[in-house]
Amino acid sequence: MIYLSSFALSDKKVKNPNLYPYSVFQDKDCDPFVFAPITILYGDNGCGKSTLLNIIAQKINAKGYETYAYGQYYIQNYVEECRFDTGEDDTGRNLSIPAGSLYMKSEDVLYEIKKIQQEEALEQGYVYEQVRRKGMRKDVAQEMFRSTNGRSWSTMQILKFAQEKYSNGETAMQMLTDILEPDNLYLLDEPEVSLSPQNQVKLAEEINQCARFLGCQFIIATHSPFMLGTLQAKIYNLESTEVEEAKWYELKNVRYFYEFFDKNRKYFER
Repeated sequence: MIYLSSFALSDKKVKNPNLYPYSVFQDKDCDPFVFAPITILYGDNGCGKSTLLNIIAQKINAKGYETYAYGQYYIQNYVEECRFDTGEDDTGRNLSIPAGSLYMKSEDVLYEIKKIQQEEALEQGYVYEQVRRKGMRKDVAQEMFRSTNGRSWSTMQILKFAQEKYSNGETAMQMLTDILEPDNLYLLDEPEVSLSPQNQVKLAEEINQCARFLGCQFIIATHSPFMLGTLQAKIYNLESTEVEEAKWYELKNVRYFYEFFDKNRKYFER
């Protein structure tokens, strides 16, 4: 499904060349981005892919977009100067941007993991105090903490999942796959952070399935070779001045991996 069919950046020229976010794209020749069910915004650090994703999120009012204490006036002006078109259904009727559209950054996932870890430490401390100093049974103390803390069993299960069984990367993988719901639009900024190569591929395959069978659309900022090579996506190379569409195996970051392992081929062919 294609809810967001195209997006055009502001073409306004400003006098101050350092004014954010005008400065990010002033040297790029950007035609409107035309989106597929899965679209990748590729580029190295500092190329503007995260800025672009946040601008799109703010323009379509997706949940989770960032606001800034400094410069928000100019950012809002820039966003208002951008334009977008929505897709159509099979009858030619224009679709709406889903109300549950979500913008999620890699640091959002890491922040949630940190909260889970902090809550686990709080529970352990509370239970220790009740058992050792007041003679309470451990299961009673745990139940009291969970009820007074207002935590649902599903959240506590995530907490237990995160702390007792899996690593941070596996917890991140679980949280990312749990947010995916049918008929929704997702803007994901480097979702592969903290994931192993195997889990990056697994996440990419999950995204492929959601786009193909569950009516989801994804716009993803990444430079991970594993995500780039697995996602069935349209790729825009934000490192090029013209911001052209590219094949995943043509991209600099992917070529770097290939050349590195090719140079060390002898260690793999013994």
